[in-house]
Amino acid sequence: MSALAVEIPYWGQSILRVVGGLVAVLLPAGGIVYLFLFKMMSFMQSRLGPMEAGPYGSMQLLAEVGKWMQKEDIAPDNADKAIFKIAPLIVLLSTFLLIVVVPFGPDAFFTDFDAGVFYFLAVGSISVLGILIAGWSSANKYSLLGGLRAAGQLIAYELPMVLATLGVVIQAGSMNLNRIVEVQNTGEIFGIGVLGNPFILTQGIGFLIFMIAVQAELTQAPFDMPIAESELVSGYMTEYTGFRFLIFFIAEFATAGVFSFIASVLFLGGWGVPFEWFGWSNLDEVADWMNIVGPLILVTKMFLLVGIIMWVRFSYPRFREDQLQTFAWKFLIPVSLANIAVTAILKVAF
Repeated sequence: MSALAVEIPYWGQSILRVVGGLVAVLLPAGGIVYLFLFKMMSFMQSRLGPMEAGPYGSMQLLAEVGKWMQKEDIAPDNADKAIFKIAPLIVLLSTFLLIVVVPFGPDAFFTDFDAGVFYFLAVGSISVLGILIAGWSSANKYSLLGGLRAAGQLIAYELPMVLATLGVVIQAGSMNLNRIVEVQNTGEIFGIGVLGNPFILTQGIGFLIFMIAVQAELTQAPFDMPIAESELVSGYMTEYTGFRFLIFFIAEFATAGVFSFIASVLFLGGWGVPFEWFGWSNLDEVADWMNIVGPLILVTKMFLLVGIIMWVRFSYPRFREDQLQTFAWKFLIPVSLANIAVTAILKVAF
């Protein structure tokens, strides 16, 4: 990164970061749609359509994008058209703001915030505003109900997400995501020397809570109350057509990929593998190599976690609203607080 800073002017670095961000968000989103929506779900539900467009359905994604781009962009007469039109962009923007904090290698990152964990937890809340704006501005009672449900749900499940992440911060002793990756691949488990320490070994409960909260943040089944086709038509997206609906669609799968990147960094060792497995003693020995291989390792872990998210989405029925709130406030939050207490005690003891 220091060499880039000397050879490339600031505007050039900015352009590279923008292009890199687009690639890091949109390519995984396309892969997720193809692998899990057009392949896995189609196989589970015996849908043959995605096999028809191109070899093995490889052109189905382009067909879907082309279809939505041709549809007319319509807004209700009574809608607040200005914010109605920008609401999908706010939701998608939050995803691009999230990707900038994800480290893909020791020196392969967009930004290296010391408070990276705090940043992604704060920025991840922006999508709530876009969803609430979409519901309110649509001048549709179903959309308004969907937006209000989304706001209540996302607020309820952001707290367990924060608490689940806190256990990782305590154990790593840092909020820098690159430092968290390094600790997992070189550290010990509470004073016990082992071959690396992916935090899923000691923060398994936190990992489970984090993934449940991600499922709720994505408003995917069994947490799809804000959309609820059988109750609210399609919730806050009811009045959206054409490319604006497509933006919501892209944002949903892109956000699934970005949150899976973050979960991989926090709990699965991120871009690294435990160095001692290969006889390495520290990061300096493998930094250059990991800048090349690290992104591939991280993407592999991301697709594994997205596969779990999509499997849950396609397998479980929707919660009732009271069940959804009870699960967050009466189960996930107390369990995450207990996890923090145990982690803090072990951290001090060892």
